[in-house]
Amino acid sequence: MNLELNNIFELLPTKLDTEIFESIVENGSVKVERIISKGHASPAGGWYDQDQAEWVMILQGEAIICVEDDRDYRLVVGSYLNIPAHTRHRVKWTIPETETIWLAVHYQD
Repeated sequence: MNLELNNIFELLPTKLDTEIFESIVENGSVKVERIISKGHASPAGGWYDQDQAEWVMILQGEAIICVEDDRDYRLVVGSYLNIPAHTRHRVKWTIPETETIWLAVHYQD
């Protein structure tokens, strides 16, 4: 058996010109990824409309997710949000002073 031990808070990029999306585990129906943001937001008018549901949790930092025709959700450390498939949403804001580390799970709902 070949196991690989990692730490979600290590190996952070030193330069974050864009958000970083890193796949941790992936198979045909589930993908787990680490997302790293620092003052990033989705482009104005740029909405995610995904075929899979997405569960996100903030492990470090802060963010605001805007859901179309609903409201803004402020996420802090420990906050999580389940976003059903085809729910149009965008990242409105992430804290610029430090990295925001997200744990995201994409799955069939």
